[in-house]
Amino acid sequence: MQDLTKGNPVKLIMLFTLPIIVGYLFQNLYNIIDMLIVGQTLGVQALAAVGSTGSVMFLALGFVGGVTSGMSIITAQRYGAQDWAGVRRSFGQSILASGLITVVLTLVGVVGLRGLLTLMQTPQSIFEMAYAFIVIIWGGLVTQVGYNILANEMRAVGNSRAPLYHLILGMVINILLELLFIIVFRWGTAGAAAATVTAYGISTATSWWHIKKFIPVLHITKADLKWDANEIKIHLSAALPMGFQQSVIAIGSMTLQAAINSLGTDAVAGYTAASKVDQILVLVLMSFGVTMATYVAQNYGAGEYRRILVGMRQALKINIGFGIILGIFEISFGRYLVQLFLDSHSGDGAVIQHLAQTYFGANGPFYAILGILFILRYALQGLGNTKAPTLAGFAEMFSRSLGAFVLVIWFGFYGASLSNPLAWLASVLCLVPAWNKHRREILRKIQEK
Repeated sequence: MQDLTKGNPVKLIMLFTLPIIVGYLFQNLYNIIDMLIVGQTLGVQALAAVGSTGSVMFLALGFVGGVTSGMSIITAQRYGAQDWAGVRRSFGQSILASGLITVVLTLVGVVGLRGLLTLMQTPQSIFEMAYAFIVIIWGGLVTQVGYNILANEMRAVGNSRAPLYHLILGMVINILLELLFIIVFRWGTAGAAAATVTAYGISTATSWWHIKKFIPVLHITKADLKWDANEIKIHLSAALPMGFQQSVIAIGSMTLQAAINSLGTDAVAGYTAASKVDQILVLVLMSFGVTMATYVAQNYGAGEYRRILVGMRQALKINIGFGIILGIFEISFGRYLVQLFLDSHSGDGAVIQHLAQTYFGANGPFYAILGILFILRYALQGLGNTKAPTLAGFAEMFSRSLGAFVLVIWFGFYGASLSNPLAWLASVLCLVPAWNKHRREILRKIQEK
């Protein structure tokens, strides 16, 4: 476990972030492997089907991811304050609250999925394949929630490596099961979903074993798992706004997906392949943001206010630099990575590659802005500010939706692709004033101290 309240901030941030980057890479590989195997074995139609569910998956996983991340902020603050009983209590109550939310979300989602895919204008040629995939993913939501809550709690107490190890194990199992279910059993897109759900379940089980064996500070008792209305309120106050924030962003992504769907199967496949490459690069920027949530929360709980400002300055420089480098890389080499998702015998490959390169040209130049967005959003969450990130989430949703349906009329696929940078800029414009306000308050506390 790593104490982020002591030592060189830059070194701590870099060392803590590296396992998170690798972890998110493997987490994205779950979906990427789905794309690779589905695209290579089942063809472009199946690739488009799985890809068309991406924003629907983000709606569910984004919400529960935000909820579990928000609850772990409470754990991190108590860990920084060395309130060990509070840390265990926070972990126990987080499990209870996450479990309840997951049950409700699963039941509501499974019932409404067909209507949701219809609302998003999913092409009829891929509708049933898309539904077969997403209904299993959503039905097995508990496995992904389980892994996320355990991974976030381990990071909250300074352990960013263990979640990586268990995710790698799950990914290897995912590959083997996917090949078995799709190639041998011929379950199609449903097989890809079943493999992912099973693999996440195994990662959850091994993560729980790791906590019980190696992380004493998270060894909860029956008392910690007893429903405490006040503790639940504290955790939901931090978690629900973050969950809703991710949900409104997801709704914006769903409107973008609907706009892409209206352009036809090739556009869906091109967007799917491009967005998978995009996700790999963006996770580097997001990982530094995740680190800053824990870094800021621990130091805020410990009263180390000066370290917060020093860490923020360095993190912003790092993420802006990575944003510029990754943007150049995507524009220059992204089209070659897209080939991995395509059947070499497909005649649609050239069209899909062209559309993907169009997407990269619209998004890559603005990665530096996205880097700023992640640092500010997660830092504010680490300080306990859920209002500004939620407002920024609404700004993203409206900007992305407006961009998708207005710009697509004028510029087609390129216009839809521009809606992402438009959303990032709108979000940053909401986050900067909020951070400046907290920065002034922190400076005042430093002077008083």
